[in-house]
Amino acid sequence: MALDGLRVLDLSRAVPGPYCTMLLGDLGADVVVVEEAAPPAGRRAQPLAADDEARWARDPLRRNKRSIRLNLKHPEGHAIFIELARRADVVLEGFRPGVAKRLAIDHASLAELNPRLVYCSLSGYGQHGPHAQLVGHEINYIAMAGALSMIGRPGSPPAIPMNLIADISAGGLMAAFSIVTALLARERTGRGQYIDHAMTDGVLSLLTRAAGQRLAGGALPQPGTDRINGALPHYDVYACKDGKYLSIGPLEPWFHANLCEVLGLPVVPESAPADERERARAAMQARFREHTRDEWFAKLAPLDTCVAPVLDLDEAMREPHHVARGMRVEVDHPTLGPIPMIGIGPKLSATPGAIRSLGPRPGEHTEALLGELGYAPDSIAKLRADLAIA
Repeated sequence: MALDGLRVLDLSRAVPGPYCTMLLGDLGADVVVVEEAAPPAGRRAQPLAADDEARWARDPLRRNKRSIRLNLKHPEGHAIFIELARRADVVLEGFRPGVAKRLAIDHASLAELNPRLVYCSLSGYGQHGPHAQLVGHEINYIAMAGALSMIGRPGSPPAIPMNLIADISAGGLMAAFSIVTALLARERTGRGQYIDHAMTDGVLSLLTRAAGQRLAGGALPQPGTDRINGALPHYDVYACKDGKYLSIGPLEPWFHANLCEVLGLPVVPESAPADERERARAAMQARFREHTRDEWFAKLAPLDTCVAPVLDLDEAMREPHHVARGMRVEVDHPTLGPIPMIGIGPKLSATPGAIRSLGPRPGEHTEALLGELGYAPDSIAKLRADLAIA
């Protein structure tokens, strides 16, 4: 596999970090999740469901990973992590800025022991800047970076998307890209490096085109004012006879002409006045109400009209195209049977990814990993009794 032989230590907890290391694990990396030796206490304590095998096995963000439970505040637990880091290629952490340094597991501490280490800090606002210590989540990051202001309908509050922009795309995916890039650079330089990855930086990077147009003197992006966020009647979603929605997006004039010919409506160009475009939108609304979503898709799909049904997640999981592409798979578990899961996105021809294992229980591989470090069974038992591991 593409990342065979690479060891990744994952100290992250929320979605962006685990998604990042899932991507690396899917392509062959040996991902070791370093988890707490005891459940979070105090204000971080949360009621947990039954700690059964199914709960962890069905979590796709834990697949292709091993788990060790360490008490990083215990001298022996800390020493174990240091030994793991000596042999690792990548460390990913998602603490608030300064926490890793207080635990003496920051990049500066580990790079002295392992100069080839690629170390990624993944946070909301980065390791420096006025807001570095500001707490937040997806909605805050896309708000601060300007993306949220562009999403929605004119005259309505911004629409809140799922955590696909900051957490998944600008966070986990971009962090994985940064890590692989640093590993590629290491092949030339022989040395690792530090990655300070802020999700707000990532969101702004995703806005490169929109920001570039604005910085060049273009209009300030607002909901429903751009050709690809609702200003055009032929780039929109429409309710159909059954209450389900159809998306249309024929931006090219020839595709637009194809759609209007089937609908029996005149072609209203992008340059038309706003009131004319709104009349065209109303005509399309009325026309799409005449048939069901799937009837329209069956009619329009073969005719180069840039159309797709708005599927809910259950429908998407059953969609024959996604199944044919291997994006809805079942993975056998020795006791639980087949477990349905999203497949692997990147389709590499020579070194394809694979789901080699389902999510581990917390600490499932503690003894095995300690054995790889040379710890004897009696030493492991003592570490557990001393609460250095779990």
